[in-house]
Amino acid sequence: MRNAATRNIVIAVAVFAVIALAAFAWSVIGPGPMAFAHGARVALSDYRAADPTGVPADLASADLVKRGEYLARAADCMVCHSAPGREKYAGGLAFPLPFGTLYSTNITADKGTGIGNYSDQDFLNAVRRGIRRDGTRLYPAMPFTSYTHMTDADALAIKAYLFSLAPVHAPNRPDTLTFPFNQRWSMRFWSLLFNANSRFAPNLAQSPEWNRGAYLAEALAHCGECHTPRNLAFALDNSRKFAGAVAAGWYAFNITSDKGSGIGGWSDDDLLAYLSTGLSLRHGTAAGPMGEAVDHSFSKMSRTDIRALMTYLRSIPAIASPDLPATIAPAASASAKKGMATSNIVGKRVFEGACVGCHDWTGVSAIIPYATMAGTRAVNDRTATNVAQIVISGTSRSTPHSLVSMPAFGGMYSDIEIAAVTNFVTARFGSQPSNVTAKDVAELRKQTSR
Repeated sequence: MRNAATRNIVIAVAVFAVIALAAFAWSVIGPGPMAFAHGARVALSDYRAADPTGVPADLASADLVKRGEYLARAADCMVCHSAPGREKYAGGLAFPLPFGTLYSTNITADKGTGIGNYSDQDFLNAVRRGIRRDGTRLYPAMPFTSYTHMTDADALAIKAYLFSLAPVHAPNRPDTLTFPFNQRWSMRFWSLLFNANSRFAPNLAQSPEWNRGAYLAEALAHCGECHTPRNLAFALDNSRKFAGAVAAGWYAFNITSDKGSGIGGWSDDDLLAYLSTGLSLRHGTAAGPMGEAVDHSFSKMSRTDIRALMTYLRSIPAIASPDLPATIAPAASASAKKGMATSNIVGKRVFEGACVGCHDWTGVSAIIPYATMAGTRAVNDRTATNVAQIVISGTSRSTPHSLVSMPAFGGMYSDIEIAAVTNFVTARFGSQPSNVTAKDVAELRKQTSR
């Protein structure tokens, strides 16, 4: 009797331990990026509707290199693998982390310093599994957990495009990660948990346009790598998919269907304009990494692909972001004196000296729409991360007719002054003032990759 009772207790404890372990594993590993969408998923070879992978219909008959060029732009390869002062795709871009700095690698066809010796399988292993030709493991700064959904044909078309470009001899910069984060072999176990190493599977319950949008967002544009928060293991936490996160020192905003803090309240025209040009008159201008993504990726994509991407984004379950208000503040007074009672004298002085000429006291630019601040997400964000970062780093936008830029003031003003003008801007043009400190500004300076 006693033995039976003991056995039952042991079994109960074992069951409880298994359940607890499973719950912990789920909390860490979490759902896949497309698990939110109900419906049966099938292998691509069994999907009978239009192929959601590859290039748009107008490029279907183009040669391999031309198709690869489109896909490389959709995958935004150039931005991460190009650094100031180096040729495109020659690597060297810094990715500052709390425990050191990673540098992107040369992916030109140079045989000495690039990937010129990579076979097709070598390239697939690097792009989709995070394994270099020599067996070295990559860190998830390379979005191989997203690229894993890419088809063989699309990945190898990108390789063909890269190999069509002039090789650049540019040795890779050594990383400066500290122990134990410099132990690349440990990424083998990380990948076992967080890289499914599986190709894109269409969802039969969703439209062909949705499936195309899903492939673009997840396999190519890897939107979640910036917009989805990460868990303690630095893997994407898809239980909060697209709910917003800080990446490379910039706030990648909530792009779920939430109407207040996401894109649920954006019209199709607003969203199309923002993705295609980097400007929505009602929501603001893309800056930082998102600005680069628009300039070098989204603006180069076909309208049909942008609309497919929009269809997919509209389906993401709504998650409210605590940093953004439900309502956006209206434009400020046109008078420099009216409504200007403030104890933030330093912030007002910096704004008056460096900002008002383009942004105006109302926050509505009379010079160019890209400089309008009133009504934008950045000035209504309680953390004011992007406002501070734009002051530090500046920003530029490539329009169809010109280059629109705001200079970087990081070298002209101190951390105290940048914090002060950031708080002044959010107090005057946002729904409530931020409380950025000089220490916060110092940290943002460390995080930016450019």
